[in-house]
Amino acid sequence: MTKIKSLCVYCGAASGDDSIYLESAMELGRLLAQENIRLIYGGGGVGLMGATARACAEAGGHVTGIIPDFLIGKEQAFEYAHELIVTHDMHERKRLMFERADAFLALPGGIGTLEELVEQLTWVQLNRHRKPVMVLNIAGFWDPLLRLFEHMQGTGFVNVARPIRMLVAHNVRAVMPKLATALANVSETELHGEAVEQVLDRM
Repeated sequence: MTKIKSLCVYCGAASGDDSIYLESAMELGRLLAQENIRLIYGGGGVGLMGATARACAEAGGHVTGIIPDFLIGKEQAFEYAHELIVTHDMHERKRLMFERADAFLALPGGIGTLEELVEQLTWVQLNRHRKPVMVLNIAGFWDPLLRLFEHMQGTGFVNVARPIRMLVAHNVRAVMPKLATALANVSETELHGEAVEQVLDRM
């Protein structure tokens, strides 16, 4: 079975209006440190991004931040990242995040978080890669999106033969068991071999 070594976390540069979002982000960061899983994230030091990364780093975990140069000031590039990569644009940022991650997890966030999540789901649906994609559905945050996906399928815009393959965890404790199960039949080659290169060539 393939063991997850790095997790790409998409999340907001804001903290949201419910303290449970921030608490869950910090819990996730500590969990990644405890499990010795590298956090790959957008490099910011604010909002849920900063909370996840800070909690991971303070618990002894490894953090890789990837941020485009024009966002360094706006998102206050996280100073505690063990590795901070500055890119020229968003496309390079997303490419590197994809390349370095074994799986993807979306916490609550805004348009950017949604865009990154949907892009990964599209690639999975088109059989471009087999890395697991998950949402952490804290306090039902992602429920409207889940209903939209059901609506898309119910109205014939998502082929039932190629369904949207997205994992859902309702609390931080459920994240790693669900990812481990999803990775049970995925080989290291499928995660980091030729399949990945083919995806990157098409970006």
